[in-house]
Amino acid sequence: MTTTRTRTRFAPSPTGFIHLGNIRSALYPWAFARSTGGDFILRIEDTDLERSTQAAVDVIIEGMAWLGLDHDEGPFYQMQRMDRYKAVLADMQAQGLVYPCYMSVAELDALRERQMAAKEKPRYDGTWRPEPGKTLPPVPDGVQPVLRFKNPVGGVVAWDDKVKGRIEIRNDELDDLVIARPDGTPTYNFCVVVDDIDMAITHVIRGDDHVNNTPRQINIFRALGKEPPVYAHLPTVLNEQGEKMSKRNGAKPVTQYRDEGYLPDAMVNYLARLGWSHGDDEIFSRAQFLEWFDLDHLGRSAAQFDEAKLRWVNAQHLKAMADDQLAPLVAAQLAQRGITADARLPAICGLFKDRCDTTVALAGWAAAFYAPVTIAEADRAQHLTDAVRPAIASLAERLAGLSAWDKPSIAAAIKEVLSQHGLKMPALAMPVRVLVMGTPQTPSLDAVLALFSPETVQERLRNA
Repeated sequence: MTTTRTRTRFAPSPTGFIHLGNIRSALYPWAFARSTGGDFILRIEDTDLERSTQAAVDVIIEGMAWLGLDHDEGPFYQMQRMDRYKAVLADMQAQGLVYPCYMSVAELDALRERQMAAKEKPRYDGTWRPEPGKTLPPVPDGVQPVLRFKNPVGGVVAWDDKVKGRIEIRNDELDDLVIARPDGTPTYNFCVVVDDIDMAITHVIRGDDHVNNTPRQINIFRALGKEPPVYAHLPTVLNEQGEKMSKRNGAKPVTQYRDEGYLPDAMVNYLARLGWSHGDDEIFSRAQFLEWFDLDHLGRSAAQFDEAKLRWVNAQHLKAMADDQLAPLVAAQLAQRGITADARLPAICGLFKDRCDTTVALAGWAAAFYAPVTIAEADRAQHLTDAVRPAIASLAERLAGLSAWDKPSIAAAIKEVLSQHGLKMPALAMPVRVLVMGTPQTPSLDAVLALFSPETVQERLRNA
């Protein structure tokens, strides 16, 4: 028995930047191809010439590359496949599967108005559809016709959707779809079918805004002598206000999350859970996701985006990430601030990452090791009092005399100064933190100071 190799696709339209709701429609087909040892194809549906832009294509490719959603074939561009579509159209015309329709836009509008006035569903009435014994109207002069697909009459078109279950639509509810415009350019629903056939797509995993297109596409597949792929229509992703996520509703480009310091594996983890689950597992690696992913556990109800939850997921991945892997990401954030990091950065990441939910926040802590700090007046007034200045001066003196600049030696020096001045740890540690880091709250003081150069610590302590 031969089993067909899985072939999935992501087919975005480059009419605006790609947001999280869109990219989830790339994540699942990518994951299904990877988890079954199949192929993932990237196809750019750029037939909307007025709205498609190269900038939008670039963001799609950049966003997918950042998230590690690598494609095996493509990107294919529909505009570069026009000759192929026209050849298939010509074949269909020769077989009598399509026909020219000369009904004008004004006539169509009038037809719709009459149907709506009669409480009927507005649809094309088949005026130009050739039937045995039917006389067609005379062809009007100087009118370029559209080509319409001869939809089957009677019966139902049905499929078993991997998310929504069995869906059946009566053919009589579907009118004859326009599949080529007056200038001969083919329309979306037709191009999609030709692409899916040519690319041997086995599974179409896409947003449920395409459910209405599916029966029409299935009928075109069958007219071309092909069986349609398996369909899985994903519920909508809602924004935090409960509206459909969209550019108009304030959705951000995927690449903005990279710039805001989110990790690709955390984004994959979070997005995976926006419509799919593996028991109660909230945090998982990319490898676990691919091991677990299947189409049987896709959710049926709309998922709602929650930025606080995304931050929490990112924080868990940040904590779990190896310091030497985290350091280059933080170095890139520091570079945005004009700061060049050095070999201390992995250790700095290790010390502060438990306090952070993004690499931007982590870079905020790391910056204190490479650039001057600013002390807030409130912190200066509260912590840098006349009473504690003698102890700070004693600590500076002790630290200057250390033969080894390491955590145990620094800890011993702090302990001696506390004893000498009769102070508790917070009374000395908080002012020293304010001077050295610009904030009274940091990890263990000896660990923080050990990552600075002795010269920088001396210089900052003199600001007391």
